[in-house]
Amino acid sequence: MKKDLEIMRRKKIAIQAAKQAGKMLCDNFGKVLKVKSKGDRNLVSNVDLKAENIIVGLIQKHFPQDDILSEENQFRRLNSDFMWIIDPLDGTHNYIRGIQVFGISIGLVLKGKVVLGVIYMPVLKELYVARKGKGAYLNNRRIRVSRKKLRETVMIYDSSIRINKKPMLASLGALADEVFNVRMFGSTVRSLSYVAEGKAEVEIEYNDNVWDFAAGLLLVEEAGGKATDFEGRPWNINSKTYVASNGIIHKDVLKMIKK
Repeated sequence: MKKDLEIMRRKKIAIQAAKQAGKMLCDNFGKVLKVKSKGDRNLVSNVDLKAENIIVGLIQKHFPQDDILSEENQFRRLNSDFMWIIDPLDGTHNYIRGIQVFGISIGLVLKGKVVLGVIYMPVLKELYVARKGKGAYLNNRRIRVSRKKLRETVMIYDSSIRINKKPMLASLGALADEVFNVRMFGSTVRSLSYVAEGKAEVEIEYNDNVWDFAAGLLLVEEAGGKATDFEGRPWNINSKTYVASNGIIHKDVLKMIKK
């Protein structure tokens, strides 16, 4: 009971932080002042850092004892039972180029397990919330994955094909023959939220990071879907590859993935 109350307290702050950061991102859309590279074709802007400061500032104000892992900075680790996993701007490259497909991801981990996920898509004012064992919601409305089969599937595929070109292109070719169509959004939170609410049936990722998927994979599972690594094992915060689906097509998709 005490842990439930602690999670609910953090849920309130997660929602508040996501909405505040989202407003700032919308206010600054089209006004990016500074962009720098943090690796091969990996960019960060001044607004990524500004959004992070908003989110982290609220968390540290209310829960100074909690650990925080964020995409843009490493924060001190206090060995708390609770850890926040944050992507302050998922879809940075879209944002920089003026494409309105981006969002905020805030996941909460309790003793190594993700127990809360909040995703906010500020342009459309879509707030997705999932609690472990409590269901998935969009703007307080319960959402569920679709019941479509493989031939009807909208598949969302990892866009980082250059990193693992041979197996990724082989998988894409095999799957493209079996599904209805393929999409790439350049934003994990957009992709996983669409799977969770039944607008797509599967997302496949070869090269993702925990701040990208922590909230989204919980959202898919709580919407009745399935998420595993490429071997069919349960995902965790150390995963890099995953399939997130409506569950119905999961085994078929796993069989066609080349590693």
